[in-house]
Amino acid sequence: MFKKILIANRGEIACRVIKTCQKMGLKTVAVYSDADQNSMHVSMADESVLIGGAASSESYLVIDNIINACKDTKADAVHPGYGFLSENENFAHALAHSGITFIGPKAEAIVSMGDKIQSKKIAELAGVHVIPGFTESIADSKQAVQVANEIGYPVMLKASAGGGGKGMRIVNDDKECINGFERAQNESQTSFGDNRVFAEKYINQPHHVEIQILADQFGNTLYIGERECSIQRRHQKVIEEAPSPFIDNYTRKAMGEQAVILAKAVNYESAGTVEFIVDAEQNFYFLEMNTRLQVEHPVTEMVSGLDLVEQMILIAAGEPLQLKQNDIVTSGSAIEARIYAEDPYRDFMPSIGRVQRFRIPKNLEFVRIDTGIEEGSEVSMFYDPMIAKLITHGEDRDQAIDKMLQALDQFFISGVSHNLNFLCSIFQTDRFRAGDTTTNFIQQEYPDGYQGEQLNARQQLIAASILACIHQSNIGKLISLPENVARHSTWSVSVDHSSIDLAIRQFPEHFEVSVESEVFIVALLRSPNDPVIQATINDHLHYFQIENLHPGYRLTYRGRVLEALVTRKRTAELNQLMPEKITPDMSKYLLSPMPGLLIKICVEEGQTVKAGEELAIVEAMKMENSLRAIDSVKIKSILVEEGDNLMVDQTILEFED
Repeated sequence: MFKKILIANRGEIACRVIKTCQKMGLKTVAVYSDADQNSMHVSMADESVLIGGAASSESYLVIDNIINACKDTKADAVHPGYGFLSENENFAHALAHSGITFIGPKAEAIVSMGDKIQSKKIAELAGVHVIPGFTESIADSKQAVQVANEIGYPVMLKASAGGGGKGMRIVNDDKECINGFERAQNESQTSFGDNRVFAEKYINQPHHVEIQILADQFGNTLYIGERECSIQRRHQKVIEEAPSPFIDNYTRKAMGEQAVILAKAVNYESAGTVEFIVDAEQNFYFLEMNTRLQVEHPVTEMVSGLDLVEQMILIAAGEPLQLKQNDIVTSGSAIEARIYAEDPYRDFMPSIGRVQRFRIPKNLEFVRIDTGIEEGSEVSMFYDPMIAKLITHGEDRDQAIDKMLQALDQFFISGVSHNLNFLCSIFQTDRFRAGDTTTNFIQQEYPDGYQGEQLNARQQLIAASILACIHQSNIGKLISLPENVARHSTWSVSVDHSSIDLAIRQFPEHFEVSVESEVFIVALLRSPNDPVIQATINDHLHYFQIENLHPGYRLTYRGRVLEALVTRKRTAELNQLMPEKITPDMSKYLLSPMPGLLIKICVEEGQTVKAGEELAIVEAMKMENSLRAIDSVKIKSILVEEGDNLMVDQTILEFED
């Protein structure tokens, strides 16, 4: 067995690997960039080594720096996590040459499966179902159009070396094909140093289902159930679950057996994942194989009871699998929600900055949180925007969903934008409850983008009651009031242009709130400075998030937000007469929708452009975002330069009136 393992990664996955190493009694080494010197994974490890600058190309992707860190600390094995060098055959070769064990598959398997073009050919030869397509590198946009027409639109253009949704474009006609090919090439070159792109038929209403496998060095290979990963945006997974609510036992077994066949065809060792696309009739087609630990591995761990990281370490150490296929038994249902630093109200643009508050759910059974973030951590533009994974387990799928909603109610983040409310919205849709989770789910449920959800009428009354109780408690702490005022008060809760009038009787242990025709018995449990409030309302337990806006409050419940002002009734009446602040008109400017790097300015001053034409390209977290004209406009001035680091809402262009 190894004595010391270096984790060649950062963030939550580095923390996750360290936890298993600690459980196994193994020493750990963390590596970090200039941007990560104060990160959680650095403090958790037994030792840490600086390996370069903030950009991953200067640190986490520099093989020599990581090998030198191994030698300096006498680490005898490396766990790569996912991303970065986890599927880099040169890294595996370099480690082997240095006498350091790579906790993952052999380089030959990485090469075979890491190239999507080659992997499809191998799968086809092994008898695994594959998607119809063109399995050669496409030379240019002209050939891309030719190939797409031969396959038939819609077509998926994919980077051969891609992953994580990068270098992927769905195209529906020749114009989209030309643009999509160029974008896929650029993203692939930026992210993977390889601009090869191929094409395959895009399957409408598909399910993304993947099989977890384990294989040792003695030819033993088995599958550990499947994961449904269809809830995606920009081809990047958002919610995953095990088992899939869509496929039946026959399909489940057939997919597992094909995954094992493919793994054996490349002499695979370690944990790995074979991904399939499944159509409406449960026909399934090989998509790709990820020769590493998956982001969503916790849902498999929750239903199987296995520690996949531990299994990887044991396999790399030469231990045979102690399990046979018949030993694999899964129990219940598990769901994972990826919590991203992004703004779902602005087309999921990434957010960067300091995490001011980070309050995770507490004392919830069968709830797991994998994160590398704590209060004060920085979310950097250099890395992936995922800051945590929330995983719940239940006896059945409905119970896992209910636990997820309860946990999300208690998850509080401030300082950066996040997708917590969006996740709550998804889990409350009828389609998700029914298991109708195709890869088109988000665009179909939110065709105009995510606009947020509103509290229904009864929820507004409950929210108003909570705010009035909190306000009365706060007033009582600040000033000394006569007993009759403290015990019995009337308040108006103003929301937009209307008010809700309430009468409150305060008792030592609870409040009695009369509002409209309802009476709520409210008991509050809150810790000082804790934004999450536990409240019992008519004997039912709820969790609310409360932020002081000075004046007013912001209340969040089940992802729904209410901003309100609590005043006396006369004050509320007078507030209705106040003039509204007029929002300045910014329509004559092009603003950056996210913090990022200005890759290209596509226009010149004085140029007239038509609606839909490209104005600029901004890159954030290795994803290119094309900014296009909404209307026909003339460019008055260009206010930034290519290569500038932009802030959110920074002005890029000014249009003529």
